[in-house]
Amino acid sequence: MKPLLKWGNRILTVLIILFIVSVAALVLSNKLTNQESGIFGYQLKTVLSGSMEPGIQTGSIIAIKSVDEEESKKFQAGDVITFQDEDKKLISHRIADVTMTDSGVKYTTKGDNNDAADIEPVLPNNVVGEYQGLTVPYVGYLIHFAQSPNGILLLMIVPGVILLGYSAFTIWSMLRKLENKNQSNSLEMK
Repeated sequence: MKPLLKWGNRILTVLIILFIVSVAALVLSNKLTNQESGIFGYQLKTVLSGSMEPGIQTGSIIAIKSVDEEESKKFQAGDVITFQDEDKKLISHRIADVTMTDSGVKYTTKGDNNDAADIEPVLPNNVVGEYQGLTVPYVGYLIHFAQSPNGILLLMIVPGVILLGYSAFTIWSMLRKLENKNQSNSLEMK
């Protein structure tokens, strides 16, 4: 039983260390390069409103494929795009209509759950990416929480303190065993 418990403790320790190191590396790399977090060319975005329900639920994470300037001019009605509005806030809505003007393409967008189309048309240079259909429900709540001060405290600092406490306890236990062994050896010699 004791060897199994030792291996369980070692595995738990390694997992906690890997979790802390990977989260720290991801945060540092994103801060240093000033980029959005992404996996295999996709950016992960949290959905904070119900404008695209029921297809995309509030609190979900969606994966959007980043697009360059040329790709942003080739969308069609029915495509779901993520774009920046005038306030630099990200919105994911479906293209309801594509209009060609002298100055270029303009997209009329609408949330699936909204009654009317968005007031301002979307210009291609405001398009950040295209939604590819990958949605993970409810995980967005966790990520949104993890980016808050309380989330950072709970997910980064608390595991670090637990790991330090566990390490201190392990060192104390080993020193105690060593001390007991030395005492028993000194009693045997007498």
